[in-house]
Amino acid sequence: MKLLAFGVVLLGCLRAFVTCDYQVAALYEIRMHLNDDDGVLKDWKDNQITPCNWENVICQENKVISITLSSRGLAGVLSPSIAKLTTLQQLTLDGNTIGGGIPEALGNLSSLTTLNLGRNIFNGSIPDSLGRLQKLKNLDLSENVLTGEIPISLSNLSSLNEINLSGNSLKGEIPKRLLQVVQYNYTGNHLNCSRYSITPCERGTTAGPKTKSILWAFAVISSLLAVIFCFLFCFGWIKFRKLRKGKSSLMDRSKGNAHRNEEIVWAIEGNNPEFTFFEFSEVLEATNNFAVENKLGQGGFGPVYKGQFPNGLDIAVKRLASHSGQGLIEFKNEVQLIAKLQHKNLVRLLGCCSQGEEKMLIYEYLLNKSLDFFIFDETRRTSLNWDRRLVIIEGIAQGLLYLHELSRLRVIHRDVKASNILLDSKMNPKISDFGLAKIFSSNDTEGNTKTVVGTYGYMAPEYASEGLFSTKSDVFSFGVLILEIITGKRNSGFHKYGSFLNLLGYAWHVWEERRWFVLVDASLAASGCTLEMMRCINIALLCVQENATDRPNMSVVVAMLSSKSVALPEPKHPGYFHVRVANEEALQLQSHTVPMTRLSLDHTVDSFELTSGR
Repeated sequence: MKLLAFGVVLLGCLRAFVTCDYQVAALYEIRMHLNDDDGVLKDWKDNQITPCNWENVICQENKVISITLSSRGLAGVLSPSIAKLTTLQQLTLDGNTIGGGIPEALGNLSSLTTLNLGRNIFNGSIPDSLGRLQKLKNLDLSENVLTGEIPISLSNLSSLNEINLSGNSLKGEIPKRLLQVVQYNYTGNHLNCSRYSITPCERGTTAGPKTKSILWAFAVISSLLAVIFCFLFCFGWIKFRKLRKGKSSLMDRSKGNAHRNEEIVWAIEGNNPEFTFFEFSEVLEATNNFAVENKLGQGGFGPVYKGQFPNGLDIAVKRLASHSGQGLIEFKNEVQLIAKLQHKNLVRLLGCCSQGEEKMLIYEYLLNKSLDFFIFDETRRTSLNWDRRLVIIEGIAQGLLYLHELSRLRVIHRDVKASNILLDSKMNPKISDFGLAKIFSSNDTEGNTKTVVGTYGYMAPEYASEGLFSTKSDVFSFGVLILEIITGKRNSGFHKYGSFLNLLGYAWHVWEERRWFVLVDASLAASGCTLEMMRCINIALLCVQENATDRPNMSVVVAMLSSKSVALPEPKHPGYFHVRVANEEALQLQSHTVPMTRLSLDHTVDSFELTSGR
């Protein structure tokens, strides 16, 4: 009997250990997909028995029920492993710069009552799976860059009391059930609603008689206190003014000098007759006080707004988030760089504005948004025929060649990707976002960093694993971009390519089998696959070769693109080509991430892990 009792106790302990073990693994995997420069998640380790003593994690009966990480400076993406925390009730990640798509797996968290992903940079559409969260009461996806329509499945959220989808790029109709929620906010989208129509975009809670009485009493008391305060303030001001008068003029002169010095600094750093130091009031007027409807998107730097000066010039304003220390560095970096660089395939910086905490960059406004807006959308990319795509590829190559070799600076961009290629009214490409760029002298060719920044789907292997970057790092990113332009598919994302996790491995596989034509976007293949397409795939594979020394520099790439007579060498295998999915249940990774799931290397090695080298 004693032996039986001991066995029951032992079984209970083992069950508790297993329960905690899967939660630890899930949270650790979530951490590995996030960039945590401030060490907020330093407690989240994979060698712990329980996560219940970790910061920002709340447990009940030894099970994780809440994760709260509001405004903690996190970037990267949200791992689908979140779905393993089946008892989770609250997930609060607002006020960070987490991007990528919202994981479909969130729909499996049946106990979830609060989901707050607001004020990040999540993109793509709202997953249909969120409609399965029957206990969800509060849903906040505001101020991201979400697109598409609001899923009709959200009408199934019978417990929903509050929903905020404002500040995105959603379109179409609002499901009727979502207009019956107690509090909702759909402003700043392209939805069929307006404050003047029967269907308003925003509705708050209605105050009852008791609430109104309290508010009236509060207003009366506040007014009386304000009168008393003003009397005391005026009395004290008369005495204080005499003491301060001597210091005041000195402080005013000091502030005036500081403001003039700041203007001089930006003017010197601009060093360009077309570069202007704008007044804050001018920018406010141009953007209609940064109206929500003028918001174009959200990045790590901060929000971007459309504006128009009185002379009719359209502008795009990047506004530095006040809490972003890294953003201030990137702000100065962009001013120093772009103001000194002039090329038809680089976005034009018109000037900047710096007043107190407000730091803004003013760019030319480009009508057709960014390349990813077209190339990854099944409908919009059909408007890009092969000739247009080739012009875009060649334009990006010319811009990179200028940065690497033809400007008076040697510039390594470090974040070449589809969303950083803007398109003007004629669909000509312009490279943008130089916040992560590095300047080198003409004698230097590479650098090293302990902090790996950028977008992992486009990162060269030596940079992701060792922090080594060079012009060949940009070449690698450009090669990825060519393949994405030709295929209309992301290198990494929610798609598996056969047994490969990314596009590079699949492209190399079909190239070796001489089946390159299967890579071509269906809308292009309909008009026939040409040798020109094959040359571009060949060039792309040369650019993404695993060893940096094997990759061509941009002058060679431009020559290969511009001349059909230039013979192309056979490419060697690309970086990450051997990363295969271990089984069908392996969760998909998104762009902006480093693959951290267990993957098989052909048939000779059991497992492989790729880290960011931090």
